[in-house]
Amino acid sequence: MPQLVHELITEAARRTPQGLALRYLDNSLAYAELAQGVEVAAQGLLALGLERGERVAIFLDKCEEAVLAMFGAAAAGLVFVPVNPLLKAGQVGHVLRDSGARVLLTSPGRLAALELELAQCPGLRCVLQTGREDGMLPGLGVLGWDGWLRRAAAGPARAAHRRIESDIAALLYTSGGSGAPKGVVLSHRNLVAGAASVSGELGHTAQDRILALLPFSLAYGLSQLTGAFAAGAAVVLMNPLLTRDIPALAARERITGLAALPPLWIQLAELHWEAAGSLRYLTSSGGTLPRATLDALRRRLPQARMYLMFGMTEAFRSTCLTPEQRALRPDSIGKAIANAEVLVLRPDGQPCAPGEPGELVHRGPLVALGYWNDAARSAERFRPLPSRDGAPLAELALWTGDTVRIDEEGYLYFLGRSDETIKTGGYRVSPSEIEDVLYATGLVEEAAALGLDHPVLGQSIALAVTARSGCPLEPAALLAACRAKLPAYMMPLLAQVRAAALPRSPNGKFDRRLLAAQMAGAA
Repeated sequence: MPQLVHELITEAARRTPQGLALRYLDNSLAYAELAQGVEVAAQGLLALGLERGERVAIFLDKCEEAVLAMFGAAAAGLVFVPVNPLLKAGQVGHVLRDSGARVLLTSPGRLAALELELAQCPGLRCVLQTGREDGMLPGLGVLGWDGWLRRAAAGPARAAHRRIESDIAALLYTSGGSGAPKGVVLSHRNLVAGAASVSGELGHTAQDRILALLPFSLAYGLSQLTGAFAAGAAVVLMNPLLTRDIPALAARERITGLAALPPLWIQLAELHWEAAGSLRYLTSSGGTLPRATLDALRRRLPQARMYLMFGMTEAFRSTCLTPEQRALRPDSIGKAIANAEVLVLRPDGQPCAPGEPGELVHRGPLVALGYWNDAARSAERFRPLPSRDGAPLAELALWTGDTVRIDEEGYLYFLGRSDETIKTGGYRVSPSEIEDVLYATGLVEEAAALGLDHPVLGQSIALAVTARSGCPLEPAALLAACRAKLPAYMMPLLAQVRAAALPRSPNGKFDRRLLAAQMAGAA
């Protein structure tokens, strides 16, 4: 039974060494080859002199090198930090500095864009770049991945740092209600238990071939790998440039499982899937999937079972609505997945009655260890439950801030969020991160970013600002500033420059609900 996340691969290699593990472009790795590659990557990282628990950041699209680096870091007793490939240089710099990354793996093109940021990352010791070429940055060595791996394979064996299941395996950066992205601290136990829960829910077997479309920086995306490896299934990596290419690839690779976010499902539901009869299941998470989209997918892929999942990085997956229940209660987010308990609690910690709104609280081994470098935020979200079953020590649970209700049969229904986070296209976005970009222009007196209901994205991002005295300001200038500093999923679709001060609540904060109501008609 695997206890550490890289052992998902070594255990699968023991069971089926010649079974297909990973496929990228025209290259395929059997489980025995993947396990060997992970071990060589671990040896290479240890040869760099990294200490127990030091961080290895990976800023790449999905590729073989990214998989080897993540699981190699875990095997070496280090911590891997997958960085969203959509982020701009300044945001990548924040992740590197906040995590204290000692090694960065990236591509030559991405490295060139990061050069100025890396000069401000004093903790960074080494950069690995995909390909053969070594290089040099001011004060920083750059090693070509191919030669680095070759030297690691030929060098002396080094003992990995000892780790146990409660130790940190990964940091996944996610936006919260305020401020820059925060690192969610995931243990080996979190990742292994999450893999077992998701794999069991979806019925993975060694015969499955899973198409990995989502970035590994998302818990939902990382579980494409861990869930497959737990069952000895194959993972096919894809970085689609065009949505219309996905059905053909799914057919060519005989894909049996596919996970995506709602905006992509809305597009995929409009395509022809005649040749993709191998698809056994589909999953969606990250927001509500319109009923019309579900109906269209059912017509186009009648053999594929759709599982609707709900979760957040801090607890991997929380609930699942099975295909059988979707027809009976289409507005539900389902029940807790295996090895998780989801409670609906009042502010005093007591259970809510059926139909009574309360906070969704998740307990169990999928709950993360907290936020990296943020004790205050950790104490707010990760709090003890009231004593249960006479246990002498209180258990830390995730208090999500989401408002839900539960029905008489135990099914949950999402009602809203208590914080200011915008959920757009499956991503959580902090309003203040966008507002900081606007204030940095020196053109605005007040700036508020907020979410407006959107049929495809769930919420679209809108801006309301007032100009500084004597500064003529057009909405196009605001959008241009955002485009230069923010990834595409954080781009506002609407900007308004207002003459009057923005409305505020009695506590002095922007009244985002009133602003959203005022701007809804203009969206």
